[in-house]
Amino acid sequence: MSDVLTFDDVKAAAERLRGVAHRTPVLTSRTLDERLGAQVLLKAENFQRVGAFKFRGAYNAISRLDSARLERGVAAYSSGNHAQAVALAARLAGTTATIVMPHDAPVAKAEATAGYGARIVRYDRYSQDRRQIAEQLAAEHGLTVVPPYDHHDVMAGQGTTALELVEEAGQLDALVVPVGGGGLISGCATAVRALSPATRVIGVEPEAGDDVRRSLSAGHRVEIPVPRTIADGQAITAPGELTFEVVRRLVDEVVLVSDDEIRAAMRLLFERLKIVVEPSGATALAALLAGRAPARGRVGVVLSGGNVDLRRFSELLDG
Repeated sequence: MSDVLTFDDVKAAAERLRGVAHRTPVLTSRTLDERLGAQVLLKAENFQRVGAFKFRGAYNAISRLDSARLERGVAAYSSGNHAQAVALAARLAGTTATIVMPHDAPVAKAEATAGYGARIVRYDRYSQDRRQIAEQLAAEHGLTVVPPYDHHDVMAGQGTTALELVEEAGQLDALVVPVGGGGLISGCATAVRALSPATRVIGVEPEAGDDVRRSLSAGHRVEIPVPRTIADGQAITAPGELTFEVVRRLVDEVVLVSDDEIRAAMRLLFERLKIVVEPSGATALAALLAGRAPARGRVGVVLSGGNVDLRRFSELLDG
């Protein structure tokens, strides 16, 4: 595998995921199309295994480990979706997982992670370094760390999201993707540039977590304080080293949305399409609804996940 993520890497990941990951549906809504004046194609990763796109990258990475590493186990750090993904992928691969999760991780995500058989180690996201904790555990116990985004195989696996979307929906005028650490948009941009070269790739961050947009403006990776946003899956302080290089090369623009705009997108998806999407999963659609991303022609939108419990979902929509 080369140092640069390629479309061949994404295609290889798709083969590994065949029959293991769900080929998630592409949803449409006449109401949404009429409101935006465009044909909107929603890639519903809330229907993926573990309820989010993260399973793709986690399984692709873990499935490539040799037997010696699998015997020792894997480690990861995550606020929820990557945690669940690694836990399930590890179980499917016949190995064990140790997951570093913040004390304030959503309860539903923590319970699901434990339900897949993972050992959970808690930390304080505002005063401790989750990566450092995971790497220390890995060193002590011989574990292999599977990062949430800054990893070649993880990025390639996430790119299968866009690969499937274009295979099913055809050429796109734009693809709008939530951005956290950059693994999803890196993989998706790599796939789209090969399959639909004229597509404009737009990333979306919450206003409080604009590390990628700031980094692009500065021309180098910028670190920000831990974001306080309802989009917990995008509460990242800096883009990854690998992902930032792909974003710089292949992503046309990164736009921002407010928490209220995210809530409005979640509400529309629930009321009109009858689906539940978590805050991070709704940011791409929020950007279209708020006019932050251009809605022209055929627009692909990644709904990246749906892991939110009933009480939290109700609180968010009432907020």
